[in-house]
This record gives sequence, C-alpha cells and structure tokens, in this order.
Amino acid sequence: MTVPPIFQLGLIGEGIQESMSPPLYEVEGSHHGLRVDYDIIDLDEIAAGPENVGDLVRAARTLGWKGMNITHPVKQRVIAELDELSEEARNIGAVNTVVVAEDGRLIGHNTDAYGFFELARRALATEKTDNVVQFGAGGAGSAVAYAQLQGPVGVLHLVDIDFARSQALTDSLAVHFGADRVKAARVEDIPSLIADANGFVNATPMGMAGFPGTAIDTSLLSDKHWVIDIVYFPLETQLMTEAAARGARVTGGVGMTAFQAAKAFNLYTGLEPDNERMFAHIQDLVRAKLGHDL
Repeated sequence: MTVPPIFQLGLIGEGIQESMSPPLYEVEGSHHGLRVDYDIIDLDEIAAGPENVGDLVRAARTLGWKGMNITHPVKQRVIAELDELSEEARNIGAVNTVVVAEDGRLIGHNTDAYGFFELARRALATEKTDNVVQFGAGGAGSAVAYAQLQGPVGVLHLVDIDFARSQALTDSLAVHFGADRVKAARVEDIPSLIADANGFVNATPMGMAGFPGTAIDTSLLSDKHWVIDIVYFPLETQLMTEAAARGARVTGGVGMTAFQAAKAFNLYTGLEPDNERMFAHIQDLVRAKLGHDL
C-alpha cells in the first residue's frame, strides 16, 4: 500500500493551543486520500511578538508548508509580508489564509468573510436585518462587516474601542457598498444604536477563555434582537448566555469556523471539501472538548 505524501499546513497566532484546526483539516484530508499534517505556531508559546509574523511565515515556507491559517492578532500585520493578495483580501484589508504557490510566492486570502456569510445565511434566514450593530473592526471584524454588507444587511453600524479604527474600516467599506450602508460609531453610542437595531454581532475576542466578559452591556438586548458571537470556544459565551436569557435568538461561531476552514482547504489543496461534514466534525470536536452535548 502506497502511503500518500504529507501535505503540511499550520496555524500562526496568539493563544491558539485550544484550536480545533489540526483535526479538522487532517480528517477532511483523509476523506480525499490526502495525508495532512497540521501544526500550530503559537506566538505565546515561542515568546514571539506579532512583529515576527513575517519571519514565521517565511520559515514555514522553507520547511515545506503548503499554506497556513493566520489568526489574532496578525491578520492585518501579515499583509506587508506577502507577495500577493486576492481581491477579497485586499478589499477587506485582512488575511486569514496564506497559500504557498508552486513558485514560492506567498498569496494572502480571506476566507472569514465566506465563513460568516454562510453562518449568517443559515442563522438569519427568517430574521430582520435592516439595522445591525457590530462591535469589532479588527482583522476578523473587517471580514465579518464585509460579509454582512454582501448579504441582506441594510445599514451596519461599526463600533470599536478605537474609534479611528472603526472609522477607517467604514471609509474602506463605503467605497464598495456605499456610505449610506455603513456608519462608524463610538462606544458611547451603543445604547441608542442597540435600541433601534434588529441584531448585534460580536466580532471581538471578548468571550474567549483569555478574554472573559462581554463586549456590551447585555441588559440592552431583548426578544426583538438576534445575536451572533463569532467566538466558537467556549461554545456558549457569556454574551450568548445572557442574551438568550433576555429572549434574543443567539448563534455562536462554530459554523463560521467550519465554513471558513472549508474554503481554505479548497485554496490549499484544489479539492472540494464537504462543508456540512466539516461543520458536523467541528461540533463533535467541541462536544468532546467540553464533555457534553451541544
């Protein structure tokens, strides 16, 4: 029996020891007769700062990696280290997937937007989306905002603790979607914005194990709202628990993680993954990690 060659992939980011990516990619590869080996480069574990991401990406290429996922906090910083960007990554201004081309060029893509779009398409099929508030205008937030404006969202209000960042993202998105559909807002505007909104999206790390708490005061939410939290581990964040208790319809980030990974798998391998199989697999992984059913 011939053993297939190893297809080397990996993840670069901060605080990523709990990532579900290794088994997610490795098992999907096995369904296609591909032997995937997926490693993690955790900036915390190797005592490297975000400014080292370029060296790490190039070292991974030297080691024979075919591609790498990029996560917090280097989705924007990595852009300067790449040879080429896809149109979507350029428009979004963030990269979460780097493909090593046959000639060694490092090509940046963004699959987060696709991941969120697919998640929202399922979660919001019967919800109103005329007026939405999003907290977070960083690397992930840029992709999530882009996906929302590609979809049915009427007006998107972008909030960030750094108003200059939310304004810069708003200006960038307005070029593609129109200034009437995306508005920059300040943190102090949140109560009035939520009062008029159909839904709220958390596109920050807030809610992850290393970033406990909620991005907003959840007493602002009610049964007229839907909430999407792109954090996928823990499965149910404090935001989701408290929003559900107030009657809001809540969705976590498990689906986004699966669907963005599926698109990245295609970019790396040229093979068509099974989106639903990967979605089911990551749910199984989270169940096993948490020790209980979804």
